[in-house]
Amino acid sequence: MSEENSEGNVRLDVPDHLQYSPDHVWIDASQDPAVIGVTEYAADQLGDLVFLDLPETGTQVEAGDEVVELESSKAVEPVVCPVSGTIAYVNRSASDDPGVINSDPYGEGWIMKMTLDDDEPDLLTADEYSKMLRKLG
Repeated sequence: MSEENSEGNVRLDVPDHLQYSPDHVWIDASQDPAVIGVTEYAADQLGDLVFLDLPETGTQVEAGDEVVELESSKAVEPVVCPVSGTIAYVNRSASDDPGVINSDPYGEGWIMKMTLDDDEPDLLTADEYSKMLRKLG
């Protein structure tokens, strides 16, 4: 999870094996179906989640569609899907306990799994995403 560096700035985990969207969604396309969730940065910005509005399995989505709604004590935010495909699974455990996304965004905090229409989606690498986070401050 996050940790402070010597300057007192919080450094968030950005696993190298994942790909990222500018909307703070991560994808593990090495698995089939691909696993999708929100990044630690997004989870930190939202605060403790209290409700997830998950899509139905079998739903066809296009890149740019709002597929999930995350509700916290601070805000209600949509998750913008960065890829096109068919939703194969949704994480009912995260739906029952949305806090798992805050405590483990890259593990049990995944949101859904999708069969992708494109084998090589145009996403950011971990290094590119880290640079984007540094610019956000």
